[in-house]
Amino acid sequence: MIVDEHIRDYLFSLDGELPQFLAELEDRALAQGVPIIRRDTQSVLKFLIRKEKPEAVLEIGTAVGFSALFMLEFLPEGAHITTIEKVGMRLKEARKNLAGKDRITLIEADATEALEQLVLSGRKFDMIFLDAAKGQYGSWLEQILKLLEKGGLLVTDNCLLDGSIAESKFAIERRDRTIHKRMREYLYEITHSEMLDTVILPTGDGLAVSCRL
Repeated sequence: MIVDEHIRDYLFSLDGELPQFLAELEDRALAQGVPIIRRDTQSVLKFLIRKEKPEAVLEIGTAVGFSALFMLEFLPEGAHITTIEKVGMRLKEARKNLAGKDRITLIEADATEALEQLVLSGRKFDMIFLDAAKGQYGSWLEQILKLLEKGGLLVTDNCLLDGSIAESKFAIERRDRTIHKRMREYLYEITHSEMLDTVILPTGDGLAVSCRL
């Protein structure tokens, strides 16, 4: 945990309740150990969407569809979400949870391949929410920048690795060192890129908000 639990719980108490169907989906996902966006991350996403009013959103990492459904609640009328997922056990739930939502398109494919196809199609997005395999964030950045409109937002979740990102690699368990190294490289790229203006927030498991210059 990055932010003190006592402060976090107080901030949660100031937030409104989720719609019932989302609260039930959140409970099911957490009970099954499915990683979904945390409450403090939800608050920042809601704020950004209401302020920026994106018309086209790309999500990389659908999981069971919770975050796509959450974002849809606050998008302007007529806005659309494209979301990418490849994990079979997640897709089964995502298909069910997103059924009938004609403003959400689920792409069932590897993210690298899907992003390449979206670039070739000439698609552009006002907001991209990156919440997938953390070790791959850097390898997707070039394609993401091609897809993101000027002035658009790239929101990267889980970028502080529960605070361990600040530790020396020698303090990290050997099995986690590759992700630790790659995430550090990704954070350096998005904070030093001439194409992005980035702020990193100690929200949830770390949230980076980047504006495409």
